[in-house]
Amino acid sequence: MTFEADKPTFGGGRLTAERVIEFLTRRPNFLLDNQHLLQVLTPPTAREDDGAVDFQRFMIERLQKELAELKSQQHELISASQSNMMSQNRIHAAILALLATDTFEHLVELITTDLATMLQVDVVTLCVESADEHLGVPVNPGVYVVPEGDTGEMIGEGREILLRSNAEGEQVVFGGGAGMVHSSALIRLDLAPFGPPALLAMGARDERRFHPGQGTELLGFLARVVSGCIKGWLERPV
Repeated sequence: MTFEADKPTFGGGRLTAERVIEFLTRRPNFLLDNQHLLQVLTPPTAREDDGAVDFQRFMIERLQKELAELKSQQHELISASQSNMMSQNRIHAAILALLATDTFEHLVELITTDLATMLQVDVVTLCVESADEHLGVPVNPGVYVVPEGDTGEMIGEGREILLRSNAEGEQVVFGGGAGMVHSSALIRLDLAPFGPPALLAMGARDERRFHPGQGTELLGFLARVVSGCIKGWLERPV
């Protein structure tokens, strides 16, 4: 059987059913590689007694697979949205607490003790650059002095936040809590012109609590508030 003469040609001649069959026979994976054709082809009625290929079942199975993938993506989006909302609520609560501190000492204590509980991490510290010879010795619990230039080297050139997963905590950053840290966030604090370069460090036991693919908008906002609160006390006359 041949197609009408005005139909497209194939292989230099008139397109025929035999030529199409020959073409598909030589290319058994043609429909697998061009699955969009199944959306326009008319599937045969399901017949299992004569060995006919059931395209209808094939398409239904493919649609079921696509539906399952869409449902999985939907669940992931909902889970991520809920997680982001919880993180946002925690950050907002922490910021309100920071703004409510009435002394500089109270502010530092809240950052290095209560903030960990509020944000559901295991340790939060402040690292401040100084030329002081007593490096690594906290001037207050949770506040560590590091050599000049170290905060920039820790975070990296041109970066404000460094998120690390599956990473052990450094003693100079987390002090006695370094052993429990398996993921961390190092956040640059802008204290100029009232203070030296510094960073806010958060560590968690969960090795995926912080990871490079994580959004940093909320952490950046928190850092700006922490920086503003610290500068607000540093610029006050003694």
